[in-house]
Order: sequence, then structure tokens, then C-alpha cells
Amino acid sequence: MDLTNVRALSFDCYGTLIDWETGIYEAMGSWLDRTGIRLDREELLRLFGTLETVVESETPDLLYPMVLAETLRRIAEHLGTDVTEAEATTFGASVGNWPAFPDSAEALTRLKSRFKLILLSNINRDSFALSRMKLGVEFDLVITSEDVGSYKPDQRNFDRLFADLGLIGIQRSELVHVAESLYHDHGPAQRNDLPSVWIHRRQGKEGSGATHPPVGAVEPTWQFSSMAEFADSALG
Repeated sequence: MDLTNVRALSFDCYGTLIDWETGIYEAMGSWLDRTGIRLDREELLRLFGTLETVVESETPDLLYPMVLAETLRRIAEHLGTDVTEAEATTFGASVGNWPAFPDSAEALTRLKSRFKLILLSNINRDSFALSRMKLGVEFDLVITSEDVGSYKPDQRNFDRLFADLGLIGIQRSELVHVAESLYHDHGPAQRNDLPSVWIHRRQGKEGSGATHPPVGAVEPTWQFSSMAEFADSALG
């Protein structure tokens, strides 16, 4: 992996650095117990990925806690059960409880010694502030869906990334994007001729989990199974 001319790495957060699938499933626990829903974890995550994408596309300016709350309402409707407002609100506020992957903080710290780090995330700033403490580094630039008014894979999010690179003295040719989601990140990166690193957290599992399946053929530039493996290769 030759990153000689690369000076910055932009990261997706949830699914790449934060284990959002565990966080999502655990945050639904009390609702699942109350309603008696017995659904396979993977099936529940797949349903989440489908309906979250619909909510984000219909209401791109909605803050992410409200996206989560509305997604749970639609899951309940799809399954023919109910969800209370308190349950929806609690689920929407659960992001701060979602765990980081065990290798994220250490890998980011190592990468920070060589690259400027950028966050490009489908999140709001208050929620990310809670996750940030788990990641152990200060990002040089943070761009959230709240800042842009849309959610990845919308082109506006990547336009904002490219426009803001100058704020930290980086040119577009010096950037590589790092993410798990083929749909939200690698598809747009490919369309924008932006080299990308696939952190394939779901390696060995079927489907795309809590992430909407990719649209069309998506081919990341590099692929690793973990942030630790990527950092080892990037730093040589």
C-alpha cells in the first residue's frame, strides 16, 4: 500500500470506528422484550438498514437522533407492533452508548502520527461528541450530516468534504477515504474518483447488516478486515 503522496484520511464513523450494529441491537433490547418480538439479529439489522435509508432520503435535514426514533417507529409498524414515544426517544439518544471497535482508538492514534484525520459522518454534532471520547484522537476536521443538511451517499456531503479540505491545508489529490459502507461511502468515492479503503468489519457474514446494500458495482481501492490491519499497512 503506497500512500507516499497521501496527507489526509477521511473516515466514516459508525460501522467503521464505532460498532453501530452492536449498539443498535442492544439499544432495541428493552423494546424487543416488551413487545415480545423474536427476530433474528441479522434480519432486524437488515430491516433497520432499509428503513433508516428511507427516513434519511425523505427528511435529509432531520437530526440523526430523530432519524433513529423515526426508524424505530417504522420498524414497529412493519412488524405489526407498537413503540412508545419514550422508547423511540431513548433509542434516538442511544448513540453515545454504542461501543467503539476494540482496535479503533489505537489505530487512529498511530495514523494520526502520519496523516491528518477527517470525519465525514451521517451524525449530528452532539451525538458525535459522545462517541468522540471513545476514539482517543482529535480529528483535524469534522463534517456531519447536521453541517451539510443531507446524508451520505448524497453528493452534497462529499462536495462539502472537498470544499473544506483547504481549511486544513490539504488538496483533494492528497486524500484517501476510509469506511465500511459500500452504499454510503465507497459508491460515492468511486463516482468522485476518490481512492478508498474498505474496512470490511462484516467479513465472513452474509449481507450488509445495518447498512443499505450497495447500488451497482462498487470496487474500493484497498480492503482490510480491521482498522489495525489497515494501520499496519498504511504505516509500513
